[in-house]
Parts: sequence; C-alpha cells; structure tokens
Amino acid sequence: MLILLIRHADAGDHDPALWPDDTLRPLTDKGRRRHRRVARRLRRRDLTPTLLLASPWLRAWQTALLTAEVARGPAPVACPALAATPTVESIARAAGPQPPDAIVALVGHEPWLGQLASLLLTGSGAALTVDFPKSGVLGIECGALAPAEGALSFFWRR
Repeated sequence: MLILLIRHADAGDHDPALWPDDTLRPLTDKGRRRHRRVARRLRRRDLTPTLLLASPWLRAWQTALLTAEVARGPAPVACPALAATPTVESIARAAGPQPPDAIVALVGHEPWLGQLASLLLTGSGAALTVDFPKSGVLGIECGALAPAEGALSFFWRR
C-alpha cells in the first residue's frame, strides 16, 4: 500500500486575536490555490487516494476536502489521531484493513506528520527529522501500517 502523508495547506500565522481556538484557523486563499496544484499533481500521477483520513482541525479538514475534490478521491473521514502525537497503532486502527494496492492519504500537522514518517520508516518517532512544508506530500510504500515497515517513495515539497 502507498501511504500519502499530506501536511495541511497554508493557514497563515497563528493569531490568538483572530482565532482564539487555533483548531478553527482556516486556509488562506494562497493556501487553497497552492494545494489545488498539489491535488492536481496527485490526480495526474494516478495517486488518487482510496482512503482519505484527516485531522478534524479546520485547516487540515479543508485541505482534505480540496484533495478529495481535485484529485477525485473519496470524501475525507475525521481521524483525531492525526491531531496528536502519532502512534502507528491508532492510525492503523482508523485506516482499518487495506488491500495491497490501496492509496491511503493522511492529512495532518507538523510536527506530528514528520514524527509519523519517522515511525513508519525507522521505527522511532525521533530517528528522522523531516522538513515538511505546507501542502507537502510524502509517499511511503508499506506492506502494513506498522513501525519500520515503510520505504520512502517520494517527497514533494510542493
């Protein structure tokens, strides 16, 4: 299976005056435009997700909706495990059993996506540091969603 780790699109800077609850900070127009390009690239490369899990935080959810719309994938499913320090087990439970040809997209936040990439690739959340830009996509080939089971396939920085 291919795991697509997708960092949410640009949502501007954290501003407690505008968004006292940072989980409700929306995407910027610039973020929407850039992420549409990323989602078109997914579609052109035949990387349309078969399952799309997203953090319930607004900016990740909006990114997942754009991904589904533009890449022509399934509707996103809320996955609270993508808005916390990751455990591969919680993500695997949320994804459920997947066929070998599945493309599972996980839309979330930093530093958690970088830690999840490190877990999947090395077995440790701290063994690898990933400079994960907004709307970045990291592809990991996995036989199973389990620690140290992945191999890096690609990393799009935009």
